[in-house]
Amino acid sequence: MIAEEIATQFDIPGRLVALQPIGTGNVNDTYKVILRTTFSEEQYILQRINRTVFKNPAAVMANMKAVTDHAHCRIQSESENADRIWQLPRVISTVGGRDFIVDREGEYWRALSMIASTTSHEKVSTPEHATEAGIVLGHFQRIISDFPIEELEDTLPGFHITPGYLKSYDEVLPTEKAQKFLKLSSEAARLARFVEERRGIADILESALERGELQLRPTHGDPKITNIMIDNFTGKGTCIVDLDTVKPGLIHYDFGDAVRSSCNPAGEETNDLKEVILDLDLFEALVKGYLKEARGFLTEADRKYLFDSVRLITFELGLRFFADYLAGDIYFKVNYEDQNLNRARVQFALCESIEARESEMRRALESLG
Repeated sequence: MIAEEIATQFDIPGRLVALQPIGTGNVNDTYKVILRTTFSEEQYILQRINRTVFKNPAAVMANMKAVTDHAHCRIQSESENADRIWQLPRVISTVGGRDFIVDREGEYWRALSMIASTTSHEKVSTPEHATEAGIVLGHFQRIISDFPIEELEDTLPGFHITPGYLKSYDEVLPTEKAQKFLKLSSEAARLARFVEERRGIADILESALERGELQLRPTHGDPKITNIMIDNFTGKGTCIVDLDTVKPGLIHYDFGDAVRSSCNPAGEETNDLKEVILDLDLFEALVKGYLKEARGFLTEADRKYLFDSVRLITFELGLRFFADYLAGDIYFKVNYEDQNLNRARVQFALCESIEARESEMRRALESLG
């Protein structure tokens, strides 16, 4: 097995005793590696980077190494006054001093330190959990906010730029396959009308960027609740993981995606749209935690667009699911027919719930900001 060959080529002492697959495997192949010496045991995470998703793995690793090195310095300098032990995965060098290994098949492998005694969760269970999720995201954004974005490569061009997804949707819409789906499914036709009614919101953040109201900063790119690690002993958030998508962008997409994934208790796969809501208690708790860490680097314009980011990222994901359904399920994995259609239905229902709660959400943002 090639993973076993790779596992001993990183700069960690010991003999390989176990290689355990972990995670869902949706993007990267991930393993827990256990090495032992006479006196100690070492564990780390080994991953094969998915080249279908990440076309330039070397650039992904360069971004990850630069940002985590910067973040670790900030964490260390602030450690005496911190209310917890903050962590972040460390890129482990190879025996030869590189940040990754390329195998004989041209696949890229990396090693990351483990975040011990922590757990990630599929859903937010309590307002306290939401607060910790907000704190973790705000802390991560804060400690990398001064990292120079010109030193980061755009490893995923077009990622979280909503007008680009709308353009892709418009290219799929007139195709024969898409038109057939729209004629056969009244629900698909309803979702197409939903998109048309909200077409005008797609460029709200990008237009603000063009006007100079917002600025590009380093972003996480995928701050969903499953990437927030909670300390098993203290119950406090300690880390955000899955740093493949770190790149220049608008922090609003991070904030909006954190809210979208954390504050809908029904999740993304429910079949009952009546369950889909933006839970205001969870939202207020997450915002409270986020602003505790983020208010120092957020500008007035940044705060102005926070609500819009929640609505927009929810619309964006629904648009991506719906476009993929119309194209014949070519991007997102599906386990049953019409799964992408249902995913789009859920996100658009959540978008409607967000719109219905706009005044309460804006008040929470203003009062807590």
